[in-house]
Amino acid sequence: MTINFDSPVSIRTFLEAQGLAVSKKFGQNFLVDRGMRERIIEALDVQPGMSVWEIGPGIGSMTEIILQKGADLTTFEIDYGFVRVLEEMFGSDSHFSIVKGDMLKTWRSVPERPDRIFGNLPYSAAFAIIADLLEQDCVPARMVFTLQKEAARRMAARPGTKDYSSLSVLCASVCDVRILFDIGASAFWPQPRVTSSVVLLVPKRDPVAPEKRKDFSDFVRAAFSSRRKTLRNALHVWAHTHIPSMNETEFESLLAACLAKIGARPDVRAEALPPRQLWDLYDLLTSASNSASTGAGACTSTSTNASGSPA
Repeated sequence: MTINFDSPVSIRTFLEAQGLAVSKKFGQNFLVDRGMRERIIEALDVQPGMSVWEIGPGIGSMTEIILQKGADLTTFEIDYGFVRVLEEMFGSDSHFSIVKGDMLKTWRSVPERPDRIFGNLPYSAAFAIIADLLEQDCVPARMVFTLQKEAARRMAARPGTKDYSSLSVLCASVCDVRILFDIGASAFWPQPRVTSSVVLLVPKRDPVAPEKRKDFSDFVRAAFSSRRKTLRNALHVWAHTHIPSMNETEFESLLAACLAKIGARPDVRAEALPPRQLWDLYDLLTSASNSASTGAGACTSTSTNASGSPA
């Protein structure tokens, strides 16, 4: 049975014939607007022979286009009903492979890193997937994700705005992030209640070094743990774990010195600091923690620009 990927009626009929249904749990909405699918693929800039990862291929509307471009495609699908359909439709193509299960748990099993990554990400998993790829340095030359507009705005947000968050800092510390265009609800079936956005991520020339990303990300999450708290209050738990040799008073003194060194007020909140200043603060504090055991505890940086710091 063939599918018209532009027709909700055709997709519904196909799913019923296969004994399948759309899952709200997995945030499944099919992009039935061919023009939008083509714009996403164009933004991905796929060339023949490239290795491409597709997250959440569904029943293969984008999969088909990528394979037609001569790419080697690895798909990640959590819905085992869709896995069966995809294997029946594309399994005979030597350029197609599928990894079954939760992408967050399976992607490390793929031996080679891709040239491109794309996918329509559900809101419930989008941030975790993107953060994991960035923290673990699975960052190809282009990544294109479709996700809720609210999530896209958080990824691209600037300091001092309501959408600025720990995810904004992580994304900006590794990639240049750009919202390309919005997709209205009518372009999907079933229609979601929200507008979606397509986001492009391109690696920075001088990102935070891969070996430091996870620790830096943990620091930033702690800093943003409560938007009403100043950094002095928000970082106490982080300090207890990462600088256990210092008591609360000693840490507050160190933090005040480091904030002064980066030109920030002592009562500053995380959302007021751009990624570069948050990196500098992290670098100063972790350098101090390394020297605290010797009694120095100085607010000095050991990093150079070559080690990777957000612009």
